Amino acid sequence: MKVLVIGGGGREHAVCKKLAESPKVDALLCAPGNAGIAQVATCVPEVKATDVAGIVALAQREHVDFVCVTPDDPLALGCVDALEAAGIPAFGPSAYAAQMESSKIFSKNLMEKYGIPTAQSEVFTDCAAALSYLDTQSAPIVVKADGLALGKGVVVAQTIDEAKQAVREMMEGGKFGKSGARVLIEECMVGREATVLCFCDGRTIVPMVASQDHKRVFDGDKGPNTGGMGAFAPSPLYTPEVARRTTEEILLPTLRAMNAEGFTFKGVLYVGLMLTADGPKVVEYNARFGDPETQAVLPLLTSDLMEIMMAVREQRLDESMVRFADKAAACIILASGGYPGKYEGGKAITGIDAAEKRGATVYHAGTKLSDGQLVTAGGRVLGVTATGDTLRGAVDAAYAAAREIHFEGAHMRSDIGSRDC
Repeated sequence: MKVLVIGGGGREHAVCKKLAESPKVDALLCAPGNAGIAQVATCVPEVKATDVAGIVALAQREHVDFVCVTPDDPLALGCVDALEAAGIPAFGPSAYAAQMESSKIFSKNLMEKYGIPTAQSEVFTDCAAALSYLDTQSAPIVVKADGLALGKGVVVAQTIDEAKQAVREMMEGGKFGKSGARVLIEECMVGREATVLCFCDGRTIVPMVASQDHKRVFDGDKGPNTGGMGAFAPSPLYTPEVARRTTEEILLPTLRAMNAEGFTFKGVLYVGLMLTADGPKVVEYNARFGDPETQAVLPLLTSDLMEIMMAVREQRLDESMVRFADKAAACIILASGGYPGKYEGGKAITGIDAAEKRGATVYHAGTKLSDGQLVTAGGRVLGVTATGDTLRGAVDAAYAAAREIHFEGAHMRSDIGSRDC
C-alpha cells in the first residue's frame, strides 16, 4: 500500500515510524512533513496540513491507497470527508464528529445530556455577561476558548481577576480569533490528570495504554500552558479500578452518546481525565492522537498500526488487534528559548546521533534542513523518547539521551515523570 500521513510534527513522526514498520506499507508519504519524517517517508512540504483541496489532489496524483489525517485543524476542516468523497480511504473522524474537539461547547453539551461525568460549566457569547458571572464565582476557576487554540486555549485562573483577564483576551482581544468568540467557564476540578487514547470505529472503542502529559512549561507545573513538554506511559494512576470505572462511566457512554446523536466517530478519541475523589471525570475530548502522548504510547504498541487503522475505517475493530509491550516509555520535549511565547528559529541542532546511540528515538517536531544543517523551526523542536522495563528506567534513559542534544536557547523540564517513578 502507498500511505499518506497529514501533518508535520512530533506526533506525525511517531505515526510515520510505526506505519513504516508495517508489512502492509510499501511506500510512505507525508505532507508537509519535517526533517526527521523525511528519514522514513517522502515529504511533500509544499502541501500544508490545512490545504484540504491540495491534500486530495496530492493523494489522487500519487495514487495513494490510504490517508491518515492526524492534526486537529484538517479534521475540523473536513479533510476526511473530502478524501472519502473522492474515493480515497482515510483514517480520522468526519468534520461533524471532530466537533468533539473543535467545539468544547459541543462536547460539553453531549456530556451533560448523557450524564458523562465532567466539570460543571456555563457558556458565554457575550463578554460582559461572562465578566458579571465571574463576580458570583470563586477561584480557582477555568476559562476555555470554545474552538481550537493549539492546546493553549485553557486558563486555570488562580484569581477572579486573572479569569476576567483571560475572558477579555479571548472575547474582546481576539487572542484565539474565532475560537475565542465563545467561552466556557468551568469549576476547577481537583485531582490528577491522565490521558486515554482510544481507537474507535463507531461500534467498538479500544483504549490504548494510559499516559500522563506535562502541559506547563516549567518544573513543578509552573508557568503558562504549552502544547506539552513531555509525557510518559503507562500511567500508574490508571489502576485497574480506575480503568474499569473509566470504561463503564465514560468510554462506553461516550460511544453510545455519539451514536445516539447520529454521528459515527472513526479514528482516535483522546479522553483527558481528571481523577477526582468522586472518580474519573472528563477534562476534554480530542479527535486525534495527542502530542506528545503519542510519542510515549506508540513505541509500546506491538501490533500493526496500519491494520488497526484499516479496521477502524471498515468498522471491524477488535480488542485483540491492539497489543502493547509490558514496558514503560518516556518522552522529553526540547523546546526553543522563549516558548510558549516568542522564540527565534534557525538555531543549529547537534547531538541527535549521540542521543540515538543511547537507544533513544528522537522525534522531530519543529525542524528543517538549511544548507544541509539541521535547524530549529518551531516552538517544540524535538521529543526524545526512551523505553525501559520500569518508568524510572525509561525516564532516566530519556533524560540521558536528551542531554546529548544541543541548540541555542534549548530548554526542557527536568521533572517529567519524577512524581510517579
